[in-house]
Amino acid sequence: MIFDYADTESIENYKLMSQTIIPRPIAWVVTEDDGVVNVAPFSYFTGLSSNPPTMIVSVGHKSDGTPKDTLANIRKTGKCTICMVKPEHLEWMHFSSKEMAHGASEAERFDIPVKRLVDGFPPMVEGSPVAFFCELYQEIELKGSKTIPLIVEIKHQFVDDACITDKERLTIEFEPVARVGKSYALLGEEIVPPKIP
Repeated sequence: MIFDYADTESIENYKLMSQTIIPRPIAWVVTEDDGVVNVAPFSYFTGLSSNPPTMIVSVGHKSDGTPKDTLANIRKTGKCTICMVKPEHLEWMHFSSKEMAHGASEAERFDIPVKRLVDGFPPMVEGSPVAFFCELYQEIELKGSKTIPLIVEIKHQFVDDACITDKERLTIEFEPVARVGKSYALLGEEIVPPKIP
């Protein structure tokens, strides 16, 4: 079956893309506004470039059409902290996806512990295996879209010592949570490719 995106609605495009561009790692994007900590999960994010070290996060709008707090806060402060989610955090991650009023904190509402690690950046979710402390690099306008892609530049990165299996080779291993279609999955199984003859 061929789907012509010229004829499909945006909700159909979302269903087609979100269930086939998989797996997608899930990360919390932590932002702040006047001391209120916003913790929101996103699966529309990925690494973009290592020089400059950048990632892209696509942020939508609330059901009333206003920008999500993540977008509003990054536009205001130019900063965010992106935290990888581990299996033990699945319930917190799921709860924190709930739409809340501006000024409400998911960290407070759902007892998600956060800690400050790098001065000048929002806190990270405590216990996250990896966190990226980022500054807004560029906002991209997609004509006709309610989704705003943000390119963020990584300024600092935290990696839990327990995840570094070889310090000399800088080998990092952890069990990330990913979005696979409508469900979540763990990406812990390693598949070794065959040797090229």
